Amino acid sequence: MTEITRVPIQPVAKGSLTKLWIGVLLAIAVGAGLAWAAVPRGVDLDVLVEGTGPLPKEGEVVWLNYKGKLAADGTVFDESREIPLPIEGLFPKGTPFPIEEGAAIPGFFEGLKQMQKGGKYNLFIPADKAYGAEPPPGAPIPPNADLEFEIEVVEIMSKETFERNLAILQQAMQSQMGGAEGGAPQGAPAPAPAPAQ
Repeated sequence: MTEITRVPIQPVAKGSLTKLWIGVLLAIAVGAGLAWAAVPRGVDLDVLVEGTGPLPKEGEVVWLNYKGKLAADGTVFDESREIPLPIEGLFPKGTPFPIEEGAAIPGFFEGLKQMQKGGKYNLFIPADKAYGAEPPPGAPIPPNADLEFEIEVVEIMSKETFERNLAILQQAMQSQMGGAEGGAPQGAPAPAPAPAQ
């Protein structure tokens, strides 16, 4: 018959088991936090004032009042500006943005497609959906910066209406600049024809 050697097990000191479980829970929490930080974040849209009507479709033009800020410290790097137009009523006030791939940074494009006319929004765009590691030269945006925008949707215009109004505007500007046949640039009178010999 074989004999089993017995090794005495030391009792666990009072409170050690609790410390062990706390350590395990902390390790799990830290691991989960690191895993969450590694997951690419998406665009986050907060609705401040509900808009009305349909969402913009690809090809349409959205007119906005907006302010773009660095998420880290709130530094304003861009904001909408009024465009002085010679004909009132052709276009709404605000800055136009076409709803099409490549017309704006991916996160801005994503956010615009979720907004309605008359709505006010806060849009958070993570760096990977903004300018990433290479912001535009001369822009006051550091590499890998998360961005935030305050946005008010003034109007959503169909592509056809936008193009028609743009043609009217161009025609009016040509008329004002003397672009009609026989006119000289900048509205100066055309030179008199040379006398016949």
